Amino acid sequence: MKVPLLDLKAQYNEIKDDINPKVADVIKSQVFILGPVVEEFEKRMADYITASYAVGVSSGSDALIISLMALDISVGDIVITTPFTFFATAGAVSRVGARPVFCDINPETYNLEPEKLAVLLAEMENKERDRLKAVIPVHLYGQCADMDPIMSLAKKFDFAVIEDAAQAVGSEYPSSEGPRKACTMGDMNILSFFPSKNLGGFGDGGMVLTDNENLYQKLRLLRVHGSRNKYFNDIIGGNFRLDALQAAVLCVKMNYLESWHEKRREHADYYNRAFEEEGWIKDGLVKPPKAVYRDRGIKNDHIYNQYVIRVEQRDKLQAYLKEQGIGTAIYYPLPLHLQECFSDLGYKQGDFPVSEKAAREVLALPIYPELSREQQDYVVTTIKNFFSR
Repeated sequence: MKVPLLDLKAQYNEIKDDINPKVADVIKSQVFILGPVVEEFEKRMADYITASYAVGVSSGSDALIISLMALDISVGDIVITTPFTFFATAGAVSRVGARPVFCDINPETYNLEPEKLAVLLAEMENKERDRLKAVIPVHLYGQCADMDPIMSLAKKFDFAVIEDAAQAVGSEYPSSEGPRKACTMGDMNILSFFPSKNLGGFGDGGMVLTDNENLYQKLRLLRVHGSRNKYFNDIIGGNFRLDALQAAVLCVKMNYLESWHEKRREHADYYNRAFEEEGWIKDGLVKPPKAVYRDRGIKNDHIYNQYVIRVEQRDKLQAYLKEQGIGTAIYYPLPLHLQECFSDLGYKQGDFPVSEKAAREVLALPIYPELSREQQDYVVTTIKNFFSR
């Protein structure tokens, strides 16, 4: 049996009768750049997230860059983020000329650890802390970072917060003010619509959400080369526009998003029960993902953009699963502080032990909504055969 890590063809086959006419409508209109379809999608996402404003942009990576630009973060500034994330998070900081500073993660959620952030801030010299302009917590794998203490630190030390929710569209956090969706807590908040995401387009796409009207207006200006009127440029921006074809696809997929979240949770629960029944969790052979907010009345506590287990024999297990036709992935095999492109920051092996240990052990298993129970059983049986060897 073949079980891919992700099967986008299966998803398309289920919704193509809805998508194809909408794509055809855009083609007939010949309005491909911004326009009414993009505006419709922006409004729908703002309403869904419960944010005041939404700005569609060209990718999740560009959403990070344009957010930093809107906050006037540039050369000489410092931005703190996690070393255990996709490159774009810290890459965007370097792209605007600022310096990324890393802070280790929580071993259960893989997200930025607020206690470690507090220590890092306390140990900073005054002149360095004065250069700190923002912190970017990443809601990794589909579960929100612990935002209340992060926002308290932001208020105390006067820095902006940019939520990187590229993997967490629709996930929720039990804040002290009640349940809050990802992208409603920071000053700037970003989404990615890369095809593999829970809400993915037919190409690249992203979004920035904010409740600040001034930042919203600046974002709209920055995404069109800083031009309020064509050929007249007020500020230096870029080409960060979401195209109408992507917006049309995403508008259709939004109708299915909550049901897809539910199916992913069902698949995750099934894996968890199977691993527990086999005794692998108790024996320490497999550590499944932990939905840390589930007992606090949160529906979308974890949307499982990835279902990531931890296994000491990770590389051997991955190779065996591949031999048996099962797709997996490692998110992420090398923390950012050890990447060659960031070597000038001066970090070394051992600086962030929790992130480094996670990079050696994490393995993502198939979790997409169209995954059948038969396929899941095959994954579990194959893992059982591996351990039986």
